[in-house]
Amino acid sequence: MQPRIALLAEKKLVGKRLKMSLASNKTFALWQSFMLYKKEITNGVSTDLFSMQVYDSVLYFQNFNPYTEFEKWAAAEVIDFDAVPLEMESYTLVGGLYAVFEYKGANTDTQIFEYIYGTWLPNSNYVLDDRPHFEILGGKYKNDSPDSEEEIWIPIKLRE
Repeated sequence: MQPRIALLAEKKLVGKRLKMSLASNKTFALWQSFMLYKKEITNGVSTDLFSMQVYDSVLYFQNFNPYTEFEKWAAAEVIDFDAVPLEMESYTLVGGLYAVFEYKGANTDTQIFEYIYGTWLPNSNYVLDDRPHFEILGGKYKNDSPDSEEEIWIPIKLRE
């Protein structure tokens, strides 16, 4: 599976965030909380949702430990930050180069990430860049369904 390489423009996101680790995964609670207030986002760009991970640094992947915490966001892209719902926060996603993987399958299947970080990335001309990782959950996203489709965006830069 080869990704497309895309240059992402800066995006404005509004949503909710939680600190978690893979060992103490709170994704369900985060999305449940976000969906309660999603209708209050009045200046959305589209119906697509962002599941974003903000790691302290690329060292998260070099010294992987399932107990290391990161920040996870459930968010939507907005035109501006003029109408951020009280229950939510804003985040400016800095643009840059990304490897974009078109993924079809259940979101509980970790094999795609094993492939990305264990096979594709080490054999590519790229290394991880220190920016957020995210998935775009569009109209074909169906949570745990094997028919679900999403885009996985991995921040990259050319290997030196």
